[in-house]
Amino acid sequence: MRFDEFVCFEATIPELQAADRDGAITELIAALVKAGKISSESAKEVAKAVIKRENEASTGMGKGVAVPHVKHAAVKHVLAAVGQSSGGIDFASLDEQPVYSVILLISPVNNPDKHLQAMENVFRHLQKEKFRKFLRQCRTPAELEDLLKEADENPSW
Repeated sequence: MRFDEFVCFEATIPELQAADRDGAITELIAALVKAGKISSESAKEVAKAVIKRENEASTGMGKGVAVPHVKHAAVKHVLAAVGQSSGGIDFASLDEQPVYSVILLISPVNNPDKHLQAMENVFRHLQKEKFRKFLRQCRTPAELEDLLKEADENPSW
């Protein structure tokens, strides 16, 4: 599954205002609402589900990145939003370091294959230091879109 099939570039947040994990998650969901991808009625419920999932096990994978994710009935297709924090956010990451890039992933409940495909794509790229470095430098939706298109076109990159 390619990034451009699930990342909502209109919901990119170049500088998250939130200073904590739950605030960052809520802010990214609000961006998806503003982009018309999630209904405003569902926003609070989706945020609650993502935070509940995060409380069970941190999605801070280390190296400055977190991928909070959940399956939820509020979405019909896999959906992602990306936010950056220059100050760093405590996500209780495996390496105990702050998170600078957050990729929120919300998938429909009834399509686990698409969820796994999106997760596999995200994690495959996040394993690469060069990709993480360029991701952290993205400050506009256009820069993020360019990076993710390049990653889709050059999987070994």
